[in-house]
Amino acid sequence: MAAPRTVPTSRLSRFAKLGSLATGVATNMLVDGAKSALTGKGWDNKSLLLQPKNIEKLATQLSHLRGAAMKLGQLLSMDAGDLLSPELAQLLALLRSDANPMPHKQLVEVLKEQWGDEWLARFSHIELRPFAAASIGQVHLAYRENGDQLAVKIQYPGIAKSVVSDVDNVISLLTISRLLPKDLNIKPLISEAKAQLLAEADYKREAQYLIRYKNALASNPHFKVPNVYPEHSTQQVLTMEYIKAEPIESITELPDSQKSFVAEQLIDLFFKEMFEFKLIQTDPNFANFHYQLETQKIVLFDFGATREISTELSLAYLALFKAGSENNREGVLKAASHIGYFKNDLVDEYKNNVIDLFLMACEPLRAEGEFDFKNSELALKIKNAGLALSAQSQQWHTPPVDALFIHRKLAGLYLIAARLGAKIDVKTLFQHYL
Repeated sequence: MAAPRTVPTSRLSRFAKLGSLATGVATNMLVDGAKSALTGKGWDNKSLLLQPKNIEKLATQLSHLRGAAMKLGQLLSMDAGDLLSPELAQLLALLRSDANPMPHKQLVEVLKEQWGDEWLARFSHIELRPFAAASIGQVHLAYRENGDQLAVKIQYPGIAKSVVSDVDNVISLLTISRLLPKDLNIKPLISEAKAQLLAEADYKREAQYLIRYKNALASNPHFKVPNVYPEHSTQQVLTMEYIKAEPIESITELPDSQKSFVAEQLIDLFFKEMFEFKLIQTDPNFANFHYQLETQKIVLFDFGATREISTELSLAYLALFKAGSENNREGVLKAASHIGYFKNDLVDEYKNNVIDLFLMACEPLRAEGEFDFKNSELALKIKNAGLALSAQSQQWHTPPVDALFIHRKLAGLYLIAARLGAKIDVKTLFQHYL
C-alpha cells in the first residue's frame, strides 16, 4: 500500500493542486514542444502530454487528490470508453490507481467529526492502518467486545464538497490537451459523473442499497452480502461485517468447473439485476467480487455505484438481448432506439456499425452450449470495433448514461469470465428471463 499522505480538504487547496498540476504539465509541454519544433519534428499535443515525466506528475498528483479526480477516470473510461482515443484511455488509466491512505492525525480528525470525541469507546479496538484504500475512502478493521470483526469504510475528508470543482478542473486539463474529441458531446457524461460521484459519497445511501441486495439475495445459496451496522454508520462512515474471502482474480488455481460456475453466477446475477431486481451495481472492478473457498460463496462488496433501472429500460434491454441472441438486426435497431441510443441525424452506416457492435457483444447468447470466454477474444474484438467506430468522429453520439453504466458492468463481467477461463452456457441462462 502507498505511504500515507494528507488529503487536501478545502476547495482552494484542491484547486491549487490541480492548478499546479496543469501548470507543470503545460510548462513541460511548452518547453519540449519548442525543442521539437526547433528540430523540425513539429508540435503534437498528445505525444507531448504523454511523456513519461508528465505521466508521473499526473499519477502522483491525482492519487494525492483522490475522490472525483480518480473516479472521473473510471466513469469516462467505462469500457464503453473504447469510443475514446487510446491516448486518452492511457491517461485515464492513471485515475484508476489506488490512493495514498490518510495519515493517522487526519484519520482521527475524521472519526471525531463523524462519531464524536468518544469514538474509541465504540469498539474494543480499531486498526489505524487501513487494509484497503480506494478512490474516495479507505477501510479499517475493528473489533467489537464480543470478538466480532467489522470493516469500517471511512471517506476521505472534503470529497463530497469538492466533486463539482474537481470534475470541472480535470475536464479542463483534458480539454487543453485536446485529448477529448471536439465532436463528442461530453456534457451529459460530465453532469452524470458529478451526480454519480455525489451519490457515491453518501454512505447512508450505499448502506440502503447494500441492505436491498442482501434481502434480494437472501435465498440465493451462491452469494454473500455483508451485514450493515447502522448504529456505527454515518454519511461518511460505513460500518459492515468483515468477511474473509479471496479476491476473485486469485482463484485461478481452482478446478475449471468451479471457476466457470463462479463466472456463470455473476452473469446470472447481472440478468437478475436487469430483469428482476431493476437495480444494478454498475462497478465491475475485480476488487468488488471475492470468493470464500470454505463456503464456495461469492462475496459482493461496494454498492456505491448502484443504479435503479426503470421497467421501460429493463424491457428495452430484454428486447435487445433477445434480438441479439437471434442475430436479428432490425430487432436490435428497434430496441437500441428505445434505449435512446440513436439520434435522428445519424447516418445509416454509423447505425449499422453500432448494431454490429451490439451483435458482437451478444455473441455468447447465440452460442449453442458453453461459450469459451478465455479463447473467444471477444473483449478484444469489441475493443477493436469500438476503436473503428471512434474513427467516425463526425458521427459521434454520446450514448444514454444508463446504457454506459450497464455496458460497463457487462464488459467487466466478460473480462472476469475471460480471466477465470470460464465456459458458460449463457444462452440457457438467458432463456430463463424471457
